[in-house]
Amino acid sequence: MNSCMPEVRFRVRWPDQSACLCYSPSSTIRDYFRAGEAMPMAEFVTRSRTALEHGSARVRDKYGFGCGHAAQQIRQIEEQATRFAGLADAQVTVEAFEE
Repeated sequence: MNSCMPEVRFRVRWPDQSACLCYSPSSTIRDYFRAGEAMPMAEFVTRSRTALEHGSARVRDKYGFGCGHAAQQIRQIEEQATRFAGLADAQVTVEAFEE
């Protein structure tokens, strides 16, 4: 990944209060989430996939290939979400952005 892309990391708080730092290849992730925003798990997973696929497409437009890190991040988010599949009211919070 070329460091010229506006990479952004975003900190997520899961329903069990654990946190992780997620990666986006594009600052457009900010178009999909706001710092401090909480949402249902399913919505977070859907919006994450859409945002990260959009970021990967921007990388493809600029460099001729998609972002493997974005695809990996989608898989990690989906994997984490399965841990909370039994919680009907599971909420995820996007706590902050780090550039």
